[in-house]
Amino acid sequence: MEKRGQGLSLNVIIIAVLAIIVLVVLVAIFAGRIGIFESQLGGEAQSELRAMESFYGQCHPNAAAETAFVTTYNAAVALENVQEAAQGKGDAKATFEREIDRCNGYSDKAGCDADEFCAW
Repeated sequence: MEKRGQGLSLNVIIIAVLAIIVLVVLVAIFAGRIGIFESQLGGEAQSELRAMESFYGQCHPNAAAETAFVTTYNAAVALENVQEAAQGKGDAKATFEREIDRCNGYSDKAGCDADEFCAW
């Protein structure tokens, strides 16, 4: 008499191992694509930030304000709706431009440094 139960469990183990390998490969591919997507997002926001730095004066938004802009801009870029994405990017830029103007309003280092979102 053959014992089919043992052969069947070996087949199940082999199929399970193959399924796990396939899942690991899919996760690796997906994770790689996410990394590429995130780097593209960061690149567009950084380009916008560098362009707006040309409007900086002696007192300008600090690193925390810049990070907030990049985060907000990236969130807008990630939106699926093209109109909402464009609106979100425009809002992020307008908010940061107001921050630049506010910081530029300080004519002295002490006043600038007293503002938590500005740096001299």
